[in-house]
Amino acid sequence: MATFRVGVGSFNIQDGAVGFGTDTDGLGNLKVKGVTKTTDIKVSGASTLTRYSGFAADNINQLENITLTSEVGTIGDIVVGVGTSVIISSGSTVTVGTVESVSIGTHFSPPVGGIEERGQDFVEGMMRYNTDLNTMEFYNGNEWRQFTYISDVQNSPSSRGRGVIGAGYISSPSTVYYSDIQFFSLASGGQAESFGDVLSSGGGRGGSSFSSSTRGLFATGRSEDSGSGGHNTIEYITIASAGDAIDFGDASEKCYNGSGCSSSTRGVFNLAYVGGSPVYNNIIEYVEMSTLGNSADFGDLTSVNSGWNASVSSSTRGFFGGFYPRTDGTIDVVTIASKGNATLFGGPGSLFTDYAASACSNSIRGIYAGGTNYPNPGSGYTRLIQYITMSSDGSAIDFGDLSELSYSGIGVASQTRGCIVSGLAGEPDTNYITTIQDIFFSSGGTTNHFGDISVARRNLSGVSDCHGGLGGY
Repeated sequence: MATFRVGVGSFNIQDGAVGFGTDTDGLGNLKVKGVTKTTDIKVSGASTLTRYSGFAADNINQLENITLTSEVGTIGDIVVGVGTSVIISSGSTVTVGTVESVSIGTHFSPPVGGIEERGQDFVEGMMRYNTDLNTMEFYNGNEWRQFTYISDVQNSPSSRGRGVIGAGYISSPSTVYYSDIQFFSLASGGQAESFGDVLSSGGGRGGSSFSSSTRGLFATGRSEDSGSGGHNTIEYITIASAGDAIDFGDASEKCYNGSGCSSSTRGVFNLAYVGGSPVYNNIIEYVEMSTLGNSADFGDLTSVNSGWNASVSSSTRGFFGGFYPRTDGTIDVVTIASKGNATLFGGPGSLFTDYAASACSNSIRGIYAGGTNYPNPGSGYTRLIQYITMSSDGSAIDFGDLSELSYSGIGVASQTRGCIVSGLAGEPDTNYITTIQDIFFSSGGTTNHFGDISVARRNLSGVSDCHGGLGGY
C-alpha cells in the first residue's frame, strides 16, 4: 500500500506509485485540483488525467513516444522531438487552441486518399494528398485545387509541357475525317509524334476540348459515322502517356462546332450546333475531369447564335469568343467553379477577330488568333492576333500577327508559349497547312515556325497539361 504525507508545500508518494485504497501498482486515477508541477507524468491503461483551472500548459515538449486515446488540449506550442511520435487513436481528438506554430522534427504526413475519399463538409484551407492524381490538393472554398508545378512544366519536356492535338477534317477535294492524336513538346517544338486515336464515334470536326494537368478530354464533334447532327461522346487521354482515348461519359445532346475550357478540376463546354437539322444553341455543360461520368447542366451563353467559338481560361474564369451566326465581336465569360449563365466581357466589338479563330492562354492572358474578319466576316480571313487580360473586363488588344494564315485551327499553350496548330490557309478550300506557329505571351509580335503535325486539317481539338486554367499553385 502506498503511503503519503501532506505537509507544507509538499506531496510525497512512496513506492513510486499512487495508491488511494488500491494496490501498489498505482494504475488508478489521479485528480488534482490547483497548481501541480511535475517533470514526468505517465498515464496508461484506462486511466485519465483531468486538468483543472491553473494546470494549463504553455508548452508541451514531447521527448518520448506518446499515445493519445482521449482528448488533449493545449494553448501553447507542440514540439515533437526527432525520433519520437504522437499517435492519435481512433475516436480521439487533439484540440489546439491558440497555438501559433507546430514544429515537426522530421516530416508531416497529411491525410491520404482518392477522390471518392474526400468526404464532405469541406472547410476552406483543408489540404490532403490525392492518390488518384498523385498530387497535393487543397480546398479553396469553392473546389478542390491541385498544387501544380510551373517550374517543372518549363524544365521537363518529356512528361510536362506537352501539347496534344487530334481529330479534325478536310472538306476538299473530298471530305475526310481524322481520328489520330499527335503530341509535341511545348518547350522545344519540332515534328509532332503519334499518340493514339480517338474512339470510332469520336473525332471529326468541331469537337470541344479541355484538360487538367493529367487528363485531356475530347467532347462531342461530327465524324464519319455520327450523322449530320454530330455525336455526344466524351473521351479522355492521359496526357503524359501515349495511347488511345478512353470513354469518359456522354453530353446531353449530339452536337459539334463548340469549344471548351477548364480550371484544374472542372471542364466547361458548350453545345453549339445541335440536332439532325442543326440549330445553334447556347447550352453550357460541365464535367469534373477526375471522375468519369456524363456532363451536367452549367448554364447558358448570352445568345443562342453561338457556334464556331473558341475558348480560353484562367484558373477561375472561362471565356467564349468569336461566334456564328452572330458576328458582333462579343466575348462571354463564366466563373468555372460556380454554375450559372455567362455574362458579357466588355461589349460588342470587344474582339476584332470573329468566328473560327484559334485560342489559348496562360494564367494571365488569353489570345485569339486568325479566323474571320470582324465586323465583315464575309470579307475573308484574318492574320490578326489579339489578347485579353482575363482578370479584368474590356476589349481585346492587338498582340501581333500570324506568319501563316490559319482559319479554324486549334490553340494550345504553356505558361510562357502559345501555339496555333494547322488550319485552312485561305481560299481555295484545299489550302491546308501542317504548321505549328508559336508566340510568347509576354512579348507578342509575329508568330514563328515552331514545328509541324503529320497531316494538315481544320476544326481540330487540342489540350495541354500546363495551360492557363491550371493556375500557378
